[in-house]
Amino acid sequence: MALSKEEIVRDWLTRYTGMPLSKFGDYVLLTNFHDYVHRFAERFDCEVYGEDRPMQAATNADGLTIINFGIGSPNAATVMDLLTAHRPKAVLFLGKCGGLKHSTEIGHFILPIGAIRGEGTSDDYMDPLVPALPSFKLHKFVSQKLVERNLDYRTGVVYTTNRRVWEHDAAFRERLQSFTPIGIDMETATLFIVGHANQIARGALLLVSDVPTTPEGVKTSLSDAAVSRDWGKIHLELGIDALSDIDDKGEEIKHFRY
Repeated sequence: MALSKEEIVRDWLTRYTGMPLSKFGDYVLLTNFHDYVHRFAERFDCEVYGEDRPMQAATNADGLTIINFGIGSPNAATVMDLLTAHRPKAVLFLGKCGGLKHSTEIGHFILPIGAIRGEGTSDDYMDPLVPALPSFKLHKFVSQKLVERNLDYRTGVVYTTNRRVWEHDAAFRERLQSFTPIGIDMETATLFIVGHANQIARGALLLVSDVPTTPEGVKTSLSDAAVSRDWGKIHLELGIDALSDIDDKGEEIKHFRY
């Protein structure tokens, strides 16, 4: 007899992260950055699990968990499936994106109101016509934290792609422009759709790390390191503050399935 999804993910969440199921909190920060997990662990003096695993994770004393799930939409889908083993109350993705509008400069934050499903991975979960949307009540808490810190942020639709190296391709850039997104990344649409399919409240706070439609704006090792140095700390703090605030107020981020 085949194993159920529940049986698989209960084993695999621990296998991928090295962290026991009992250690996972009700609120989860997702990121692509090993450094964010270690900054989190240093701030809360908690253990980092999974240094020898595909994903690293840590949980503080208040039940807030952070996971570095890696890069790309397949990994994003995987972690959102694995989290059904624990059923968190809310998941917030802290990622980087390329800015595609004149109003999106390096160091700005984007709170996406939706994502275009250009990655293909999400098609395995829901019909392509289903829009990739966040849980708006979760985004309300994130926007409040941005306003409290007087930080510049934008809202809009981002384009999610499986293609990492596209900046040289004029035809792709022209097609991308026709969709009028505010930014481009590799995970947001997948996280929103798989969260919707799995009935997990989800959101994303994206940090503009490059302006890839201009030659001088294409990300390099040096430019990316500068963005992480200048903006990584506040990016992580915003995520921590938003999910901690939800927990403190005891508000439920409900997810309805129609």
